[in-house]
Amino acid sequence: MDLAIDVADVTKQFGDKKALQGLSFQAPRGRTLAVLGPNGAGKSTTVNILSTRTPPSSGKAQVLGLDVVADRAALRRKIAVVRQDACVDGFLNGRENLVVAAGLSGIPAAEARGRADRLLQRFDLVSAAGRRLEHYSGGMRRRLDLAVGLISQPALLFLDEPTTGLDPVSRQALWEIIREIVAQGTDLILTTQYLDEADALADDIVLVADGRVLAQGTPSEMKALVGRNEHVEIVVLDASDHRRAASILAAHGALDVQIDAQRARLTARNVAGPAALVPILTRLELDGIDVEEVQIRRPTLDEAFHTLTTGTATAASTGPELAMGGTR
Repeated sequence: MDLAIDVADVTKQFGDKKALQGLSFQAPRGRTLAVLGPNGAGKSTTVNILSTRTPPSSGKAQVLGLDVVADRAALRRKIAVVRQDACVDGFLNGRENLVVAAGLSGIPAAEARGRADRLLQRFDLVSAAGRRLEHYSGGMRRRLDLAVGLISQPALLFLDEPTTGLDPVSRQALWEIIREIVAQGTDLILTTQYLDEADALADDIVLVADGRVLAQGTPSEMKALVGRNEHVEIVVLDASDHRRAASILAAHGALDVQIDAQRARLTARNVAGPAALVPILTRLELDGIDVEEVQIRRPTLDEAFHTLTTGTATAASTGPELAMGGTR
């Protein structure tokens, strides 16, 4: 298997603090990897090591087949990093930022201008190319950040919190651009606090906590940790009926029935699938319980993240292909 990332027993020590404690995981080429974790988990340190910003204290890490320490210079020519705190210059205009970034990457001036023009076109920034960045919207700045990251045509792009602070429309637009970048052959390592973003963009997820890999798998495998079954939500018209409704749900095989008395909402795990809703709704109607709303949904990545990071995952709910506890 051609690997983009190969990390084996990596540690990182800052004084008395051990930020990484034997981190191990792999990621294949051609897939987007999201590195997730709570604050202080070690994900930023992980990305800093993989992007050659800081060396590991021990262990081995390779990116695109190159060692992050021994092959640091060669690796830096193959990767780019777009951080949350943008590296663009607010006193320059959009085109100037791209040309300067190209020059810093050793690209000749004539070629730099050509690449800048192509990227401005690709990211819909031609009309703003001559404007200083103080006149850019948040979405325009993030598109320019991406363009600067791609000016050197990297084989692998590290993308840190790409949509922080963007409105929903700009966020969706940036997601589409990111998908296009990946489809055109650039490998992507993503860090984000938005779990719906990881769900939308990542093929694989590595969840880091306390400096170790807590779990690794696809978004679907992660969600399976909170149960492979659907969740059903029922809102009854009269809040006084919620206890009788909960009993009916439980009698028809629903598990973990929860009552939100204030909103007359009941939630439960529906282990029998969508077909179980027919007899449940029939029984509610026969018992004179009026239903205002019914929803069926799959477990979310947010629920999986909470389950894992709070230590409430169980072996029974773990998918057979999901790597747990720092295995490779």
